[in-house]
Order: sequence, then C-alpha cells, then structure tokens
Amino acid sequence: MRILVTGGAGFIGSAVCRYLVGERVSVLNVDKLTYAGNQDSLREIEKNAHYDFLKADICDRAAMDAAFANFQPDGVMHLAAESHVDRSITGAGDFVNTNVVGSFTLLEAARAYWSALPPGKRENFRYLHVSTDEVYGSLGADGLFQETTPYDPSSPYSASKAASDHLATAWGRTYGLPVVISNCSNNYGPYHFPEKLIPLIILNALHGKPLPVYGDGCNIRDWLYVEDHARALLTILTRGRVGEKYNVGGRNERRNIDIVRRICAILDREAPTANKREKLITFVADRPGHDARYAIDATKLETELGWRAQENFDTGIEKTVAWYLDNEWWWRPLREKVYAGERLGLVGAAS
Repeated sequence: MRILVTGGAGFIGSAVCRYLVGERVSVLNVDKLTYAGNQDSLREIEKNAHYDFLKADICDRAAMDAAFANFQPDGVMHLAAESHVDRSITGAGDFVNTNVVGSFTLLEAARAYWSALPPGKRENFRYLHVSTDEVYGSLGADGLFQETTPYDPSSPYSASKAASDHLATAWGRTYGLPVVISNCSNNYGPYHFPEKLIPLIILNALHGKPLPVYGDGCNIRDWLYVEDHARALLTILTRGRVGEKYNVGGRNERRNIDIVRRICAILDREAPTANKREKLITFVADRPGHDARYAIDATKLETELGWRAQENFDTGIEKTVAWYLDNEWWWRPLREKVYAGERLGLVGAAS
C-alpha cells in the first residue's frame, strides 16, 4: 500500500509516518516545514526504503499534482494544518490559507489524480481528511461529541478546520471523491512541539520556570495518546466507510490544572529538586474564546471498526514525561531557537 501523508513532519503526522513505515506501508511525506515541522521527529525512519520526503506547500497545485503523479498513492492522509489555537488568535490569515485554501488545493489535486485512475485502483482509492473535535465547540458538564454533533467553532483555528471539513464532505458528495473524515480529541506524546500544554509544562517545570495555567484551570479536555491516534487513522483509511465521519478519542477527560499537577508529581519523583514543582503554577488571563470542555464519543470507531485505545492517561503521561527526560537532543534546539515558552495568543490590533 502507498499513502501520501501531508504534514508528516508535524507532531501527529510524524507519529503516523513512523507507524505506517513500521507496518511496511510506503509513505510519501509532503510537508512545508513551517516552525512546527521537524525532520528530527522522523530520524528513525528517514533512511527506510518505505519512506520518502517531499518539501512542498499544499497550496501549490503544481507541486501537489506532481506528487500524486510521481508517487501514485493508493490513499491520502491529510494532516497538514496550522494547529495552535493561540497563534490563530493573532495570525488567523495563515490558518485560513493553509487549512482552507490548502485543503481545497489538495482536494482538487486528489480529484484529478483519482479521476484518471484505472477502474480497479479508482474504486480502492481513499482520501482521509484528519480534523479535530474543536469544530464542535464547547460542551457543558454533560454529554459527548458524536459524529452528528452540529459544528460550532469558537476560535479562528477551529473555524478554519470546520471549513476544511465541509469542503471535504462537499467534494465527496459533489464529485464522488471517496472521502472519509476523522475528528480527534487532544493528542499528546513524544515529539510534541513545546508550545502545547503538556510539553510546555514538562519543559518549564524541568527548567524551574512558571507553569502558566489559563483562567482557573478547570477547562476539560479528552486526551488521546498520539500512537493510538496513528493506529486509528490507518484503521479508518483502510476500513472506514466512504462518506462517513469517525470520532477518535481516548476517553480520558482531565482538567488542565490536574494535568499540570500530575506532570509536577511525576517530575518530582523522576527528577527531584529542592522545591515541589507545584509551587511554579501560575494562573494567567484566560485565552479568548476558550472552550470549557471537549469529550469524544468514540463508540462508532470502536464498534464498527474494532479500534481501541491502548493507553489510558496514567500510562500515556508516564511514557510522555519519560520521553522528554530521555530526549533532550530533540527538544533543546526548539526551546533555544524556535519557541522558548513565551505566552501566545494575546489579543491586540487586527492583523
């Protein structure tokens, strides 16, 4: 099997590439290599015969047409996206360009390629559009996001992802492109860019820096270990029904403040210091439009396709903290040259 993966140098994308290559799937990783793209995340597979890399922008139609023509994929996993909510608040244009225009461009390139395939390959081709639970908006104290939950995005990021989901659905209904959509909960695990909550807290705590917690820390997220997500995506691509959506969640709801305290406890045990790291917790002004709670109902994926998360939050967070302790070679250059842990997403003048 041959799969074209977009955004494969990012956090989730690199986990997908590593998993696919481990399953002896041939992969073409198409990535623009923005600040969040890191080829060091692919070091263990970069010389594997099943892996190839193309530096290209999904907004570049000629480059996408060439990628399809040269690689001849059996399927697409579209993960390329601007993904950090805070950055979308002060730089929404990049999100609209990559997540909406880029997704449109890739859909058109895929449609042209798929339309020209011989009948057998044409029937077996699949296009997996990978999205987020943030398109559904905010939950109250009860209930779960289901595939039929109406869209209600709150941030420029989630709005741009919602738009791209609608494009993918429309290309399936209008042109017959065999599209499947997945919507996942918050991912965590190794190789996570340090602007996101869990790696930011791990690294700040290691360095004795303040641990910023938005608002009162009671916002709830459903956490999914990234390697479980990678397995889910291959399952959905190969076995999911065309035209359907599948929610991917870990059934691990946690308040942000509890995540931070758990990380502090693990680090106090594994890398003890004179002072308990919980003393570094600093409550800061909340993010504008910060959704209160996300929680995924993954029943459809579990019952129809047989996928199950292998990690619960306790096992996953232990593995994640251990990985950061053991892999300073990966994160230190990012902290020194790309992102040092500063606050993002403060609303100012319109861009």
